[in-house]
Amino acid sequence: MRPFADLVAEAEAAEVTGWGFGFLDGRATEERPPWGYAKLLAERLATVPSALDLDTGGGEVLAEAPTFPPRMAATEAWLPNVERARRLLGPRGVAVVMTEPGAPLPFPDGSFSLVTSRHPVKPDWPEIRRVLEPGGHYFAQHVGPASAFELIERFLGPLPRERLLRDPQAEADSARQAGLTVTDLRTARCRMELHDVGAVVWLLRKCVWWVPDFSVRKYRSVLQALDAQMRGGEPVVAHSTRHLIEALRTAS
Repeated sequence: MRPFADLVAEAEAAEVTGWGFGFLDGRATEERPPWGYAKLLAERLATVPSALDLDTGGGEVLAEAPTFPPRMAATEAWLPNVERARRLLGPRGVAVVMTEPGAPLPFPDGSFSLVTSRHPVKPDWPEIRRVLEPGGHYFAQHVGPASAFELIERFLGPLPRERLLRDPQAEADSARQAGLTVTDLRTARCRMELHDVGAVVWLLRKCVWWVPDFSVRKYRSVLQALDAQMRGGEPVVAHSTRHLIEALRTAS
């Protein structure tokens, strides 16, 4: 394994925009949920006249679909990702719209027959219902509770209250309160293994909400402890949690 300083420097210089995770090839592994979201998304996109993908990131997951509906739009709030998504999806006719966190979606009522998202920041259920046409569906994969907290708590210490957030049943209840009918809800817990400190640094730079005040300088001692663990042959193990949710806006 290369020296600590080299691995850290490489991870600090690497690109982190978009939702691609190629930097982790050979450095980390993560089990995938059993349902295969990208495949299911592609199947749905091929059967509807209009769709909206929320929090699309750099558009990488959406771009896996071989066919888009005649009217396809996507939203993203972070400018570098917006630019990346426009380069990737624009040539295929997708309108990528920059949005503001917490602001209403910039579309009229009943605009889409399908609304999708992979790992939305925070689903706004009333807005999702509003932009769905009667009979339209919301189909998404969300991050679940305490995802990767075995790693996160190495930096921040115990987070008992935060562990309760993103509960799938609570999210389903919020969808129902907004007037949607939840038709499917599945959960998964997937093992992650990280094998060098560069993978840790890069992940924390990319997923900035995991350790919001992260810097190598501030957390050098934690990183050095993780580095020693991995050099000793023991990977850093955490578990990602995911849930698949589908909801219907009824005709009323």
